Amino acid sequence: VVFIDLVGFGIVIPILPYYAKEYGASAPQLGWLMTSYSAFQFLCAPLWGRLSDRIGRRPVLLASMLGTTVSMVMLGLAPSLLWLFIGRTFAGICGANISTATAYIADVTPPQDRAKGMGMIGAAFGLGFIFGPAIGGILSRFGYGAPMFAAAGLSLLNIVFAYFKLEEPPITQELREQNRTKRFDREALKETFGDSKTRAATLVFFIVTLAITQMEVCFALFMQARHGYDAQGAGWLLAFMGTIMVLVQGGLISKLSKRFGEGRLILFGTLLM
Repeated sequence: VVFIDLVGFGIVIPILPYYAKEYGASAPQLGWLMTSYSAFQFLCAPLWGRLSDRIGRRPVLLASMLGTTVSMVMLGLAPSLLWLFIGRTFAGICGANISTATAYIADVTPPQDRAKGMGMIGAAFGLGFIFGPAIGGILSRFGYGAPMFAAAGLSLLNIVFAYFKLEEPPITQELREQNRTKRFDREALKETFGDSKTRAATLVFFIVTLAITQMEVCFALFMQARHGYDAQGAGWLLAFMGTIMVLVQGGLISKLSKRFGEGRLILFGTLLM
């Protein structure tokens, strides 16, 4: 479910800047367009999480996927920049798939196998970002709305697949609450920021993520302005970056960390970034 969801998400990434520019979006407006999805996902994910504790993971996953399908159709039919904003905001509101799927993995795996299950989520992330941008770039030749409709079709297939294959884990509400990662857990925040090492690691991660997301917002238009890339070219390049990411995080990182240590790896990796 996460893999198909991330393919759909990856389809949109290389297309959206060109789509917005076609409607006259300025650079700041493009920044806000990209922010609208993340901001509303951040705000609404805890609400979806608490709802999934009460009524179960399956109905929340199905509802969020239906919302994603509708948002992609809205993007495909968008007649103006305003409708791109509305579509992306609605997608962010419905973007509970990943957090709920992560909680689902915690529900159905014993503690000793949980890391492996979460690793599968990570693999689905990486593969989604390989296939998604490539598909989006190829379909952009038929207009910027075509990739959005393709993403909507994938999301619809995801709903059908989940409806027939995804069973609700037979556990109590109390266990569901324990298994879900709580973003605003005061005790966890105190523990994290009370230790100098975890505080420093969290700060480094925040700064690097901030830098990467800034790059992602302007990447496609930069490649167009500097090197003449269209949406298809940007899609292939993003797919290539995704492939490298999967190779490094999927296998190389564990060997490198054993040889050089996490501290050196963080320093060198951040320097390369």
